[in-house]
Order: sequence, then C-alpha cells, then structure tokens
Amino acid sequence: MKLFYLTDCPHCIRARNWINELYQENPKYRDIPIEWIEENENWDYANTFDYYYVPSLFDGNHKLHEGVWSKESIKEIFDDYLRREN
Repeated sequence: MKLFYLTDCPHCIRARNWINELYQENPKYRDIPIEWIEENENWDYANTFDYYYVPSLFDGNHKLHEGVWSKESIKEIFDDYLRREN
C-alpha cells in the first residue's frame, strides 16, 4: 500500500498516531506493507495518483481512502486487507 501524506498536516499526523495505536492493539497489522510517501518530497510521483486530499491510501492504483480518517475506518481497511491476503 502507498500512503500519501504531508508532514505538517494535522489529519496525517492523527492518522499516523492511530495506525501506531492499531499496531499495538493487533500485531498482525504490522505485516501490512505501507509505503509512506511525503507528497512535497515526491511531488512528481504523487501526481501520478488520482487524489486531492491527504492522507490518501492506495492499494496498487486502487484508492482505498482519501482525506480525513477515523481510527475505525483505518481498522476496517486493515481488516479487509488481512482478509484478502489470507
């Protein structure tokens, strides 16, 4: 998975904190490969994906989420990913 974010984005910071909490709650989530891509540092690459808001999460070229997250929505994405991979 690819997660596009901005370093100073409060929604991105919150999403990262929730992901870390979920890692603590369920170690299986740590097995989900997430490539963190800072949009400002990788502008050319980020522009090859169809999104406007960060954080944005893609599985391949398929957008899983864009914009403000909740911890529960991240958990649902992680659970769905683990179901598909098993």
